[in-house]
Amino acid sequence: MQSQEYDTVVAGEEPHVLQMTVYFVNGQTETFNIYNASELGSPSQELRQDVRRFLREDWWTLHLLDQTVFIHTANVLKVEIKPRLEGFQGEGVFQEAERVTAFNRYR
Repeated sequence: MQSQEYDTVVAGEEPHVLQMTVYFVNGQTETFNIYNASELGSPSQELRQDVRRFLREDWWTLHLLDQTVFIHTANVLKVEIKPRLEGFQGEGVFQEAERVTAFNRYR
């Protein structure tokens, strides 16, 4: 598996790939690359609205090259997205956060 570095998505820039890691309540994880992320809207207000709308859904649908994956959000504990999405503000958003202790992953 090859490691990739991701930069922050800044307003006005088009991200080529968003990497979404889904952590399930049973301890398993899955990571997906989302290409042509500009389809989600611009990295400004539209992207923020699209991400928040997506996270509120009961089921997520991901069309992969060879299959379609459905994820029931009741089984999701956490979602990480790389690169960092700029511009999220308001209640429940901490702008200047730093991870001190990694999430314990049981396998």
